[in-house]
Amino acid sequence: MVEFKEITSRTILTPANGSLDGSRFTFTLNPYVGCVFGCKYCYVREMPAAKHREAEWGEYVDIKTNAAQLLEKEIQKAKKKGTPVSIFMSTATDPYQGVEAKAGLTRSLLEAMLSQKDEIDYLMIHTRSPLAKRDIDLFLEFEQKIIVSMTIETDLEKVRKVFTPSAPPIPARLATLREITEAGVPTRASISPMLPLSKHIAKTLRGVTNQVALDDFFMGDGSRGRRTERMNIKKLYEQLNLLQWFERGAYKKVLVLLKEEFEEVDVFNEI
Repeated sequence: MVEFKEITSRTILTPANGSLDGSRFTFTLNPYVGCVFGCKYCYVREMPAAKHREAEWGEYVDIKTNAAQLLEKEIQKAKKKGTPVSIFMSTATDPYQGVEAKAGLTRSLLEAMLSQKDEIDYLMIHTRSPLAKRDIDLFLEFEQKIIVSMTIETDLEKVRKVFTPSAPPIPARLATLREITEAGVPTRASISPMLPLSKHIAKTLRGVTNQVALDDFFMGDGSRGRRTERMNIKKLYEQLNLLQWFERGAYKKVLVLLKEEFEEVDVFNEI
Protein backbone atom coordinates (compact mmCIF):
# COMPACT_ATOMS: atom_id res chain seq x y z
CA MET A 1 0.00 0.00 0.00
CA VAL A 2 1.48 3.33 -1.10
CA GLU A 3 0.80 6.46 0.93
CA PHE A 4 0.31 9.60 -1.19
CA LYS A 5 0.52 13.02 0.45
CA GLU A 6 0.39 16.56 -0.89
CA ILE A 7 3.06 18.87 0.47
CA THR A 8 4.36 22.38 -0.13
CA SER A 9 8.06 22.70 -0.70
CA ARG A 10 10.35 25.59 0.17
CA THR A 11 12.56 25.07 -2.88
CA ILE A 12 12.42 23.03 -6.07
CA LEU A 13 15.83 23.50 -7.71
CA THR A 14 18.76 21.92 -5.88
CA PRO A 15 22.33 22.90 -6.85
CA ALA A 16 23.99 19.93 -8.54
CA ASN A 17 26.59 18.24 -6.36
CA GLY A 18 27.97 14.83 -5.53
CA SER A 19 28.16 12.59 -8.58
CA LEU A 20 27.01 15.47 -10.81
CA ASP A 21 29.98 17.66 -9.88
CA GLY A 22 31.77 18.68 -13.04
CA SER A 23 28.86 17.68 -15.27
CA ARG A 24 26.92 20.04 -17.50
CA PHE A 25 24.09 20.23 -14.95
CA THR A 26 23.76 23.09 -12.51
CA PHE A 27 20.54 21.94 -10.81
CA THR A 28 18.54 18.84 -10.02
CA LEU A 29 14.76 18.87 -9.87
CA ASN A 30 12.61 16.25 -8.16
CA PRO A 31 8.83 16.81 -8.49
CA TYR A 32 8.08 14.08 -5.96
CA VAL A 33 9.56 12.74 -2.75
CA GLY A 34 9.65 8.97 -2.90
CA CYS A 35 9.04 6.65 -5.82
CA VAL A 36 6.40 3.98 -6.20
CA PHE A 37 8.69 1.87 -8.40
CA GLY A 38 10.79 1.08 -5.32
CA CYS A 39 13.69 -0.47 -7.22
CA LYS A 40 15.68 -2.74 -4.91
CA TYR A 41 19.02 -1.25 -5.97
CA CYS A 42 17.99 2.42 -5.73
CA TYR A 43 20.74 4.35 -3.94
CA VAL A 44 18.15 6.78 -2.54
CA ARG A 45 17.21 4.06 -0.05
CA GLU A 46 20.52 4.78 1.69
CA MET A 47 20.16 8.55 1.79
CA PRO A 48 19.27 10.17 5.14
CA ALA A 49 15.91 11.54 3.98
CA ALA A 50 14.74 8.05 3.05
CA LYS A 51 16.22 6.26 6.05
CA HIS A 52 14.45 8.62 8.45
CA ARG A 53 11.01 7.80 7.04
CA GLU A 54 8.90 5.24 8.87
CA ALA A 55 7.61 3.78 5.61
CA GLU A 56 9.86 1.72 3.37
CA TRP A 57 11.19 3.10 0.08
CA GLY A 58 8.50 2.52 -2.54
CA GLU A 59 5.66 2.85 -0.03
CA TYR A 60 5.27 6.64 -0.01
CA VAL A 61 5.10 9.51 -2.49
CA ASP A 62 4.92 13.17 -1.50
CA ILE A 63 3.55 15.49 -4.19
CA LYS A 64 5.12 18.96 -4.25
CA THR A 65 1.97 20.85 -5.18
CA ASN A 66 3.65 24.27 -5.42
CA ALA A 67 6.54 23.07 -7.57
CA ALA A 68 5.67 24.96 -10.75
CA GLN A 69 5.24 28.29 -8.96
CA LEU A 70 8.56 27.83 -7.19
CA LEU A 71 10.31 26.90 -10.41
CA GLU A 72 9.37 30.09 -12.21
CA LYS A 73 10.79 32.19 -9.36
CA GLU A 74 13.93 30.12 -8.93
CA ILE A 75 14.79 30.20 -12.62
CA GLN A 76 14.71 33.98 -12.52
CA LYS A 77 16.76 34.03 -9.33
CA ALA A 78 19.43 31.84 -10.89
CA LYS A 79 19.61 33.96 -14.02
CA LYS A 80 20.01 37.15 -12.01
CA LYS A 81 23.04 35.55 -10.38
CA GLY A 82 24.42 34.60 -13.78
CA THR A 83 24.01 30.87 -13.12
CA PRO A 84 23.16 28.72 -16.15
CA VAL A 85 19.93 26.79 -15.75
CA SER A 86 20.80 23.26 -16.81
CA ILE A 87 18.44 20.80 -15.10
CA PHE A 88 18.58 17.07 -14.39
CA MET A 89 15.03 15.81 -13.71
CA SER A 90 15.05 13.61 -11.71
CA THR A 91 17.79 12.16 -9.51
CA ALA A 92 15.80 10.83 -6.55
CA THR A 93 12.37 9.98 -7.97
CA ASP A 94 10.73 9.16 -11.28
CA PRO A 95 8.97 12.20 -12.75
CA TYR A 96 6.57 9.92 -14.65
CA GLN A 97 5.61 7.41 -11.99
CA GLY A 98 1.92 6.51 -11.93
CA VAL A 99 0.68 9.37 -9.76
CA GLU A 100 1.82 11.81 -12.46
CA ALA A 101 -1.08 10.68 -14.68
CA LYS A 102 -3.46 12.30 -12.21
CA ALA A 103 -1.32 14.99 -10.57
CA GLY A 104 0.21 16.38 -13.77
CA LEU A 105 3.03 17.88 -11.74
CA THR A 106 5.83 17.10 -14.16
CA ARG A 107 3.80 18.47 -17.05
CA SER A 108 3.19 21.70 -15.12
CA LEU A 109 6.95 22.01 -14.56
CA LEU A 110 7.63 21.58 -18.27
CA GLU A 111 5.06 24.28 -19.02
CA ALA A 112 6.71 26.58 -16.47
CA MET A 113 10.09 26.05 -18.14
CA LEU A 114 8.66 26.69 -21.58
CA SER A 115 7.14 29.96 -20.37
CA GLN A 116 10.76 31.03 -19.78
CA LYS A 117 12.34 28.99 -22.55
CA ASP A 118 15.06 31.56 -23.28
CA GLU A 119 16.26 31.19 -19.68
CA ILE A 120 16.61 27.40 -19.89
CA ASP A 121 20.00 26.17 -21.05
CA TYR A 122 19.34 22.45 -21.02
CA LEU A 123 16.99 19.83 -19.58
CA MET A 124 17.47 16.10 -19.13
CA ILE A 125 14.42 14.07 -18.20
CA HIS A 126 15.38 10.74 -16.67
CA THR A 127 12.62 8.14 -16.37
CA ARG A 128 11.67 4.51 -16.80
CA SER A 129 7.99 5.14 -17.41
CA PRO A 130 5.97 4.84 -20.64
CA LEU A 131 3.85 7.76 -19.36
CA ALA A 132 6.60 10.05 -20.65
CA LYS A 133 5.20 9.80 -24.18
CA ARG A 134 2.19 11.83 -23.02
CA ASP A 135 4.36 14.95 -23.08
CA ILE A 136 5.92 14.60 -26.52
CA ASP A 137 4.16 17.81 -27.56
CA LEU A 138 6.03 19.74 -24.85
CA PHE A 139 9.34 17.97 -25.42
CA LEU A 140 9.29 19.15 -29.03
CA GLU A 141 8.94 22.77 -27.95
CA PHE A 142 12.33 22.58 -26.21
CA GLU A 143 13.93 21.73 -29.57
CA GLN A 144 17.62 20.86 -28.95
CA LYS A 145 17.59 22.02 -25.33
CA ILE A 146 16.24 18.69 -24.09
CA ILE A 147 17.05 15.02 -23.97
CA VAL A 148 14.74 12.29 -22.70
CA SER A 149 16.72 9.50 -21.05
CA MET A 150 14.96 6.16 -20.62
CA THR A 151 16.40 3.69 -18.12
CA ILE A 152 16.94 0.30 -19.74
CA GLU A 153 19.15 -1.35 -17.14
CA THR A 154 18.58 -4.80 -18.65
CA ASP A 155 16.89 -6.31 -21.68
CA LEU A 156 15.97 -9.46 -19.78
CA GLU A 157 12.52 -9.44 -18.17
CA LYS A 158 13.41 -12.23 -15.75
CA VAL A 159 16.19 -10.00 -14.40
CA ARG A 160 13.99 -6.91 -14.30
CA LYS A 161 11.38 -8.81 -12.27
CA VAL A 162 13.96 -9.66 -9.61
CA PHE A 163 15.45 -6.18 -9.19
CA THR A 164 12.55 -3.89 -10.11
CA PRO A 165 9.31 -5.89 -9.87
CA SER A 166 7.11 -2.77 -9.59
CA ALA A 167 8.72 -0.90 -12.49
CA PRO A 168 7.36 -0.92 -16.07
CA PRO A 169 8.30 -3.89 -18.28
CA ILE A 170 11.28 -3.49 -20.57
CA PRO A 171 9.32 -3.94 -23.85
CA ALA A 172 7.03 -1.04 -22.86
CA ARG A 173 10.02 1.19 -22.15
CA LEU A 174 11.67 0.31 -25.46
CA ALA A 175 8.46 1.02 -27.37
CA THR A 176 8.09 4.37 -25.61
CA LEU A 177 11.67 5.36 -26.32
CA ARG A 178 11.22 4.51 -29.98
CA GLU A 179 8.04 6.60 -30.17
CA ILE A 180 9.68 9.63 -28.58
CA THR A 181 12.73 9.31 -30.82
CA GLU A 182 10.66 8.97 -33.97
CA ALA A 183 8.71 12.08 -32.98
CA GLY A 184 11.95 14.05 -33.33
CA VAL A 185 12.86 14.48 -29.66
CA PRO A 186 16.53 13.91 -28.69
CA THR A 187 16.71 10.72 -26.62
CA ARG A 188 19.10 8.25 -25.09
CA ALA A 189 18.93 4.84 -23.47
CA SER A 190 20.51 4.73 -20.04
CA ILE A 191 21.89 1.38 -18.88
CA SER A 192 21.86 2.61 -15.33
CA PRO A 193 22.79 0.77 -13.26
CA MET A 194 23.86 -2.07 -15.52
CA LEU A 195 22.16 -5.35 -14.64
CA PRO A 196 22.81 -8.67 -16.40
CA LEU A 197 22.13 -8.26 -20.12
CA SER A 198 21.88 -10.32 -23.27
CA LYS A 199 24.37 -10.13 -26.13
CA HIS A 200 21.67 -8.40 -28.18
CA ILE A 201 21.48 -5.29 -26.00
CA ALA A 202 23.39 -2.96 -28.33
CA LYS A 203 21.36 -3.80 -31.43
CA THR A 204 18.13 -3.58 -29.44
CA LEU A 205 18.96 -0.09 -28.22
CA ARG A 206 20.22 1.05 -31.62
CA GLY A 207 16.74 0.35 -32.93
CA VAL A 208 15.10 2.84 -30.56
CA THR A 209 17.59 5.69 -30.00
CA ASN A 210 20.77 7.31 -31.28
CA GLN A 211 22.49 7.77 -27.91
CA VAL A 212 23.38 5.52 -25.01
CA ALA A 213 24.85 5.88 -21.52
CA LEU A 214 26.34 3.21 -19.28
CA ASP A 215 27.15 2.91 -15.61
CA ASP A 216 27.21 0.28 -12.89
CA PHE A 217 26.85 0.12 -9.11
CA PHE A 218 30.48 1.04 -8.58
CA MET A 219 30.29 4.14 -10.77
CA GLY A 220 26.72 5.23 -10.30
CA ASP A 221 25.52 4.86 -6.71
CA GLY A 222 27.30 8.03 -5.59
CA SER A 223 29.62 6.23 -3.17
CA ARG A 224 31.79 3.96 -5.32
CA GLY A 225 29.53 1.00 -4.58
CA ARG A 226 29.35 1.35 -0.80
CA ARG A 227 25.62 2.11 -0.75
CA THR A 228 24.97 -0.90 -2.95
CA GLU A 229 26.98 -3.11 -0.61
CA ARG A 230 24.88 -1.96 2.36
CA MET A 231 21.70 -2.92 0.48
CA ASN A 232 23.08 -6.43 -0.07
CA ILE A 233 22.37 -6.39 -3.79
CA LYS A 234 25.05 -9.01 -4.31
CA LYS A 235 22.69 -11.66 -2.93
CA LEU A 236 20.28 -11.07 -5.81
CA TYR A 237 23.07 -11.82 -8.27
CA GLU A 238 23.85 -15.00 -6.35
CA GLN A 239 20.20 -16.07 -6.55
CA LEU A 240 20.33 -15.67 -10.33
CA ASN A 241 23.68 -17.47 -10.54
CA LEU A 242 25.03 -14.40 -12.35
CA LEU A 243 27.63 -13.21 -9.86
CA GLN A 244 30.11 -12.52 -12.66
CA TRP A 245 27.95 -9.52 -13.58
CA PHE A 246 28.58 -7.93 -10.20
CA GLU A 247 32.33 -7.74 -10.60
CA ARG A 248 34.10 -4.41 -11.01
CA GLY A 249 34.82 -3.98 -14.68
CA ALA A 250 31.97 -6.22 -15.85
CA TYR A 251 30.59 -3.23 -17.71
CA LYS A 252 33.55 -3.31 -20.10
CA LYS A 253 32.22 -6.30 -22.04
CA VAL A 254 28.96 -4.44 -22.57
CA LEU A 255 30.87 -1.33 -23.59
CA VAL A 256 32.52 -3.30 -26.41
CA LEU A 257 29.09 -4.31 -27.73
CA LEU A 258 27.74 -0.78 -27.52
CA LYS A 259 30.69 0.69 -29.39
CA GLU A 260 29.89 -1.60 -32.30
CA GLU A 261 26.53 0.16 -32.72
CA PHE A 262 27.04 3.68 -31.36
CA GLU A 263 29.68 6.25 -32.30
CA GLU A 264 29.90 7.45 -28.70
CA VAL A 265 28.99 5.83 -25.40
CA ASP A 266 28.65 8.04 -22.34
CA VAL A 267 30.30 6.01 -19.58
CA PHE A 268 29.44 7.59 -16.26
CA ASN A 269 32.56 8.50 -14.29
CA GLU A 270 34.53 5.63 -15.83
CA ILE A 271 37.05 4.03 -13.44
